[in-house]
Amino acid sequence: MGVRVEPISFTRKNIALVSVTSSPLTDPGSSGTGSQGLHVAGLAAALAALGHRVVVYTRRDHPHGPQLVHSPHGYEVVHVPAGPPLKLGADEVLAYAGDLVEVLELAWEARRPDVVHAHGWLSGIAAVLSARNSPVPVVQTYHSLGAPRPPDHRAAEADSTKRVAVERLIGHEVTLVVATSSAEARAVLGMGVDRSKLVVVPRGVDLDLFTPEPSGVDRYRPRRIVSVGRLLPRKGFDDLITALPWVPGTELVVAGGSRDLTNDPEARRLLACARSHGVADRVHLAGQVDRADMPALLRSADVVACVPWYEPFGIVPLEAMACGVPVVASSVGGLTDTVVHGVTGVLTPPRGPRALGRALRKVLADRSRGMAYGIAGRDRVEARYTWDEVATRTELVYQRVCATDGLAVAR
Repeated sequence: MGVRVEPISFTRKNIALVSVTSSPLTDPGSSGTGSQGLHVAGLAAALAALGHRVVVYTRRDHPHGPQLVHSPHGYEVVHVPAGPPLKLGADEVLAYAGDLVEVLELAWEARRPDVVHAHGWLSGIAAVLSARNSPVPVVQTYHSLGAPRPPDHRAAEADSTKRVAVERLIGHEVTLVVATSSAEARAVLGMGVDRSKLVVVPRGVDLDLFTPEPSGVDRYRPRRIVSVGRLLPRKGFDDLITALPWVPGTELVVAGGSRDLTNDPEARRLLACARSHGVADRVHLAGQVDRADMPALLRSADVVACVPWYEPFGIVPLEAMACGVPVVASSVGGLTDTVVHGVTGVLTPPRGPRALGRALRKVLADRSRGMAYGIAGRDRVEARYTWDEVATRTELVYQRVCATDGLAVAR
């Protein structure tokens, strides 16, 4: 009698994702909101689709929100009471870490997760302390680190030295660190974390939302450069404005910030920069753009520019590549992983407006080259950055840490 061979499959696991300051339910286009919540939402949905039970724990920051939300994408969100139910800064939330730990300990005593995956440094300290008396393995993803952050970001945190010390402690205490890019991995190694405790798994892109469908935009308008991000100096929007004189006949659309930029100091600074370089009539600050409208905006571009001088990962170039649009990006951080120079776009030195202008002019002048970049970009995203691929690689990470029976690798 023949022997039936069953297909190899992973057992269903109870997975706890901790994202203290970034809820997967928050609109990623809202002012001041980074992409961490978007990442947690995509990962949670993809892991749930693989058959796992996924619960996301995030701090309650609204007085009237429900404690438990069942996402239509198959995972649950628990709003943890810790401090007043209001939006708070990182240092303010840190003061209520004890409340977070108390709630998580009770929740995990009632239903112990097989693995805990913390997102962000505040989530990491809460997860480590909550799991310290149990054999549950803890995985950490920082998303960004305190040590290499530029002044415009560090200034928002009253005690960046404290954050760096906490990040280093987390790295030594958790079972494994998952970096989202090779640049982030190098920064983690620089903190003294053992290489054997480090893996790289990138972020994913929603290929059902970001598609290369025709945008229907009037092609007789001026050539368009689109750039997207929070209005911070490190995003390099002023470098794009400074580069515009080298790219004649081209408009620049910057999406990001709040819906009303009237009182935004960075918006005023950028408009003043445009006036001083004689390109004010070619610079348009679009403010906040809804997530559903972002693909159409990216597809309206002849080239998407992402030129920060600090970027741990950078999701916008991948979303543009998914839409089949060529990319010009600065060669920093995670952008050197996602954008392949001369294949999916062009990498330029950060903070170099003249070189940036030449790169933009070169891409815009050759439509065939731009189309080739767009096709190659879509192919690259489909091969490496789908949420199915990211979830499968993350699942392998969980299998690895669970095989240790929850014993911490660090001494």
